[in-house]
Amino acid sequence: MKNTILALSLIFFSFFEMHAQVEYKIITTIESIVPSGLGRSRLISATDERNYEDFTSEQTEEDNSRNKSKRGDIRVKDFEETKLLNFYNLAGIRFQNIAANDALVNSKVNAMAEEGWELAFVTSGVESDAGKGDGNGIFITRYVFKRNRP
Repeated sequence: MKNTILALSLIFFSFFEMHAQVEYKIITTIESIVPSGLGRSRLISATDERNYEDFTSEQTEEDNSRNKSKRGDIRVKDFEETKLLNFYNLAGIRFQNIAANDALVNSKVNAMAEEGWELAFVTSGVESDAGKGDGNGIFITRYVFKRNRP
């Protein structure tokens, strides 16, 4: 009898876990690679939610009217903003700033893990100095976390 109850419990909990809903959260770092340290670097985490369907239209051959949603409605005003240091200062690349940024990002990742989030994947990109007269550049990294909905 005990074995039957145990087996049924394991099957029940296995089935329950397979159908658990997953939620995702994205944390973004933007690190300035503007020479002379003139840029701004931040770690951003939205605390407000948006439903993409509210701002999506479907284009068809019969109906190709433009999307009428307002950009102002998309903007999120509730978010966490953590100041990061720029990669460069007046003397050039600043390795201490990179180490400091790593420590802050590490702290955020560990805090997310304590809240039950699992780091699913990381993606990054760069828009760098395009030559003479272009002093712009950012290094952006997106950290995608997931967890089972409580």
